[in-house]
Parts: sequence; structure tokens; C-alpha cells
Amino acid sequence: MKKFSTRVTSGAPASFDDAVSFHGHVCPGLAFGYRVARRALEECRKGRAEDEELVAVVENDACGIDAIQVVTGCTVGKGNLILRDFGKSVYTFFLRPSGRGVRIAVKPLSTETLDPGLPALRTRVRDGDAKPGEEVEMLRRTRDVVDALLALPDDELLDVTPTHVTIPEPARLFATAICTSCGETVAESRARIRDGNVVCIPCAGSYGRGWGIE
Repeated sequence: MKKFSTRVTSGAPASFDDAVSFHGHVCPGLAFGYRVARRALEECRKGRAEDEELVAVVENDACGIDAIQVVTGCTVGKGNLILRDFGKSVYTFFLRPSGRGVRIAVKPLSTETLDPGLPALRTRVRDGDAKPGEEVEMLRRTRDVVDALLALPDDELLDVTPTHVTIPEPARLFATAICTSCGETVAESRARIRDGNVVCIPCAGSYGRGWGIE
């Protein structure tokens, strides 16, 4: 099979700009995730994961997770990014098969600490109440905050603790079933039984974090 190379996997660590390209915009949350990811690779003495040899367990689903995927190679699709959404800025990384790893918690440091007026400015822009020029000012000040976060020493930003993890099973491939209601394919592990028939989760009932997907 032909092996494709990309800028991210060509040997040099992914840059913050790589993370921005993937995420879509510059924001403080992405900078936090980038700093966590770079420190994780240093602690694990590991380059970007090509398969499941490095695993990330993340405790939120915020912007920083995109940086972690880009930098570490721990991704949802490969099954080596595990989400436990406790709403905490805490991340655990470990290596297979040893289980040796590191737990990284972001210290209490908000955008408001670095720029007290930025949250209010962002709210005005978001709500359409900004004065002329304030949107440009918001983007400039956001970048200033991000630059500050990228420049802070690790010990001012991160609590880093070595850890050892009980290794979960590697990601599995499951057979595909056909939903008897909508006719679409569904992974066997996610199928449900309704009235004796195999159905997908949407057809089995409401689902999905309040999105109202039908």
C-alpha cells in the first residue's frame, strides 16, 4: 500500500499553524490544547502516533482537542482518543504496551486573566452589538492572548504528573448491519433491537446531546 506523507507527519512536530488550519480559527482554547499536546510528546518521548501506540484520554470536548489530534496523532477515527467529558481541562496520555504515561492538568488561567476586557468585547461582537472596528480589535487582542499562552513557561501553565494506566483494549472493527427502519448501515456494536428488528440509534429513539437529530 502506498504510504502518503503530509506536512504534519513528515518528521517535524506539528506547528500551531497546523492546528489552526485543522480547527479553522485562532483561539485561546486551541493554544491550551497545543501546549498540552507538545508537553505530552516530550514526556512520553514519542513522536506523532501513526497508529494506536500513543493513547490520549481527554476530559472535555472543547477547542483544544483539535490541537491534540493534530499534534499527537491521537484521533477519534483511529480509536486512540478517548473522550470522558467531565468538563475538566485534564488530559492523560500513555503508551502501549507499557501503560507508562503522564497526566496533564491546565492550571487555572483564563482569557480574562491575560486580557480582562476581551470576554466582554467578544460578547459584543458575537451578539452583533460591536462598534465599528471592534471586530478587528477583538481578533488582534485574541491573537495577543494566544501568543502569550504559547510563550508561557510550562510550569506556569501546566501541572504534569507521571502516571501508569491499565491498558484498554485496542480499537476494534465491527461488522456492519442494516437498519430495518431506514435502510442505512450501522456498526453492529451500535445497533439496537426494536420490536425484534435491528435498528440504528436514531431510529430506536431520540439521541445525541440535545441536538434533536431525527
